[in-house]
Amino acid sequence: MPQNDQMTFLDHLEELRWHIIRSVSAILLISIGAFVAKNFVFSKIVLAPKNADFLTYELLCKFAEKVKFGEVLCLKEISFSVTNIDMAGQFLIHIKVSIMFGLIVAFPYILWELWRFVQPALHDNEKRNSRGVLFFSSLLFYMGISFGYFVLTPFSVSFLGSYTVAEEVQNNINLSSYISTVIMLVLASGLIFELPMITYFLAKLGLITSGFMKTYRKHAFVIILVLSAMITPPDVTSQFIIAIPLYFLYEIGIIIAKRVYVPV
Repeated sequence: MPQNDQMTFLDHLEELRWHIIRSVSAILLISIGAFVAKNFVFSKIVLAPKNADFLTYELLCKFAEKVKFGEVLCLKEISFSVTNIDMAGQFLIHIKVSIMFGLIVAFPYILWELWRFVQPALHDNEKRNSRGVLFFSSLLFYMGISFGYFVLTPFSVSFLGSYTVAEEVQNNINLSSYISTVIMLVLASGLIFELPMITYFLAKLGLITSGFMKTYRKHAFVIILVLSAMITPPDVTSQFIIAIPLYFLYEIGIIIAKRVYVPV
């Protein structure tokens, strides 16, 4: 392969193609493994938040008992069942979940492939300033994934799954609806937690400053509330649960921008 400064446009496209192929191959390999491990992926991970013995519910119960609240936060059962009404529904959901699982697990490798493609075009000082990008990007992503899975998902599932307008109406949740809700909450949280990294690069490019972010802090808070309402189910609790860490990340972004931005 020719050196980066001697590569033509078509050479760059060819190089990008192989990075994409390797990334997609990694996703597919992990997806196949998740597809084969169907019982573990669905019973122990995907459907676990609908069970009363889920880790989050048990920790809340223990916390309530420790602070003398009794069993007010203890969840005895979640009164809804997950059903499938489509002929190919379970098979298609199986494939969808496997691919999402592969995407989440392979995320650091995908970033690494992207970094390998971009790195030759960077100057030495830009490479030095970008050290740790892969580590912190992956760390923030998995922090977001964990937050979405262990905090947002159980609160949303327990509230929406148990909510009824009358005793005569029973909740039989479609499998597709349940899976879509879980994936949306988990994946959106993972991507949103990348906000500090986005702030870092925008500040490096001189597009934003800490002063700018402080000036528009109130506007950002309104946007955060709107964004939280868009990515969470229609209950106020879930919206505020994700709005709080989002605002916290925004404040961290102000600190990052202050340290990174260098006036020209």
